[in-house]
Amino acid sequence: MNDLLKQAQKMQEQLLEAQAAAQDTEVEGQAGGGLVKVRVTGGMEFIGISIAPAAVDPDDLGLLEDLVLAAIHDAAAKVQKLSEAAMGGMNLGALGGLLGG
Repeated sequence: MNDLLKQAQKMQEQLLEAQAAAQDTEVEGQAGGGLVKVRVTGGMEFIGISIAPAAVDPDDLGLLEDLVLAAIHDAAAKVQKLSEAAMGGMNLGALGGLLGG
C-alpha cells in the first residue's frame, strides 16, 4: 500500500510540473489566413492581438469581429490540445491500472 501511495504522490508531482509548464507556454490562434492573430498562454492569459490592415474594412466591421472571434477560438483550441498533451505525457504506472487507465 505504501508503494501505491508513493506512486500517487509522484504522479501528483508530475501533474503539477506538467500544468506549470503548460501554463507558461505561449500559443497563437489565427483567422483569415493570418490576418488576425491572438497570443495566449497555456493558462488562458491573453497577451496580444495582431490585426493586419487588410482585415479592416470600415464598411464591414462584422467580418473583423468574426475574424477576431475565430482567432480566439483557434487559440483556445490550441491551449486545450497543449493541456491534453501535458496530461497525456504522464505515466500512471500501477495506479493507472487500478483506475482503469
